[in-house]
Amino acid sequence: MGETGVFLVSVLGAAIQSGTPLLFAVLGTILVERSGVMNLGLEGLMLVGALAGFAAASVTSNLLLAILFAMMAGALLGLLHALFCVVLRINQVVSGLAITLLGSGITGLWGTRFAGTTAARFVPVKLPLLGDIPVLGQIFFGHDVLVYVALGLVPLLWFFLYRTRFGMNLRAVGEEPRAADSRGIDVYRVRFLYTIGGSAITALGGAYLSLAANSLWMDNLTAGRGWIAIALALFAGWDPVKALLGATLFGGISALGFHLQAFGVPVSPYLLKMLPYLLTIGVLALTSSERSRRKLGTPSSLGIPYSREERM
Repeated sequence: MGETGVFLVSVLGAAIQSGTPLLFAVLGTILVERSGVMNLGLEGLMLVGALAGFAAASVTSNLLLAILFAMMAGALLGLLHALFCVVLRINQVVSGLAITLLGSGITGLWGTRFAGTTAARFVPVKLPLLGDIPVLGQIFFGHDVLVYVALGLVPLLWFFLYRTRFGMNLRAVGEEPRAADSRGIDVYRVRFLYTIGGSAITALGGAYLSLAANSLWMDNLTAGRGWIAIALALFAGWDPVKALLGATLFGGISALGFHLQAFGVPVSPYLLKMLPYLLTIGVLALTSSERSRRKLGTPSSLGIPYSREERM
């Protein structure tokens, strides 16, 4: 394999790894927003997931417990978001921003005690046989366990959404909640449960950053990835397979900068760091119109509170 081939394989493998936290966040928000609840709190959810996971790993050195604590932290913030949006019916944009501010405040306050410290972390595991496949093995089968979990969630979530009764009920609630209600589907329960469950999955994206991607705890570990994930959900049209493609694309852009510098390509590191965020702005600009959102398949009731009393 020539130098160019080595470069491409390295970038593609790093793209999958860099895209994993984004993939977790987008898959989680697909569940939330398919139910009709707008979720702008991804940055806060990822931050508390990162802190809870790191704290648990630091104290117990048990990575399974760390993942469970991260998901519990995300579920608790998701519960708060569900209470605000589903029960109290407050503005969902305001609630999402409040979740982000709360998550940032929690990690800023409690994360200082872990600054500069290390914890147990996931390490790459080369899969038997698959990892020995030329090129493909290097790209797909030499990552840590959380990468495999994220990749495995994509077909599972796709099957759940499009091939199961529960998934069809979820999509019905996000599209036509009144029609779903008239058919005996409990709209409140569906939105409540999937907001909590989706938030727990989103928190795994933060946990990946603190338990696999980085060896030290640092402030603002997510570095705006939650906002990128919001744009990715639009880009993917709330579809898990497209979410994988989008997360890999964004991850590849992030990884490209490091590899270009490693190969001695003369390009500004500041420009390279800006690229994912510039692409995010571009995606948001292209999908901001109502026509674009309809083409992407935006759930019809997204962001609209539901009240059974207003049916008549």
